Amino acid sequence: MSQLQSVRGSRTERKIISVSVKRQLTIPQKFFEALGFDNEAECILQDDGILIRPLQAMGNYFSEQILSDLISQGYEGQDLLVKFKEYSGNIRPAVVQLIEETDSFAESGDGKVALSELFSVEV
Repeated sequence: MSQLQSVRGSRTERKIISVSVKRQLTIPQKFFEALGFDNEAECILQDDGILIRPLQAMGNYFSEQILSDLISQGYEGQDLLVKFKEYSGNIRPAVVQLIEETDSFAESGDGKVALSELFSVEV
């Protein structure tokens, strides 16, 4: 069953999917292709549900930030490409380390800090 909805000016498509006894989901092929999924997905627990998106979606955000920063530092041409590859290669290990540290902190129960304090937005 498919249903088109308009949410905040963008079109969304809704589809009911099954969850296997092993808690596995199958992403509908149309969604998979439209969003450019590969072999990994990012799964985010939110207050009222789970957001599943292609892993590169966050990578694209970081890519823009890295490029902007490198350009502002004066890199261009081949030097820009070399530095971009260097910085991009550091993203995944940094995220993995952040997740490990956060999990360790959460399991310890020390500090009892609210998520809003941990992940505040810089203005």
